[in-house]
Amino acid sequence: MKIGLHTRLRPGVAARYDELHRAVPRELVDAIRAAGFTEWHIFRQGEDLFHCIEVDDYEAAIAAIADLPVNVEWQATITELMADADDYNDALRSHLELVWDLSW
Repeated sequence: MKIGLHTRLRPGVAARYDELHRAVPRELVDAIRAAGFTEWHIFRQGEDLFHCIEVDDYEAAIAAIADLPVNVEWQATITELMADADDYNDALRSHLELVWDLSW
């Protein structure tokens, strides 16, 4: 399943957000993969963030990482930068239906 999230940064923090994402802790990356996420892309346009995620069961995968200390610490750091943060509810999440794909 493909999931789309739209979140927004607070003004003036985009460089810090980008910097943090250049060094996502390996332990967190491993936990995300182990939870079942197979793709996670974040695109930024100004302060708007667009997450494109591929996972078999989003709710189960989020539940698997939600209380891990490395994720709790990461979320605390990232949430400080967010104007609209993902609190894992349905308000920011959409199931994306593939309409067209340019594959080589």
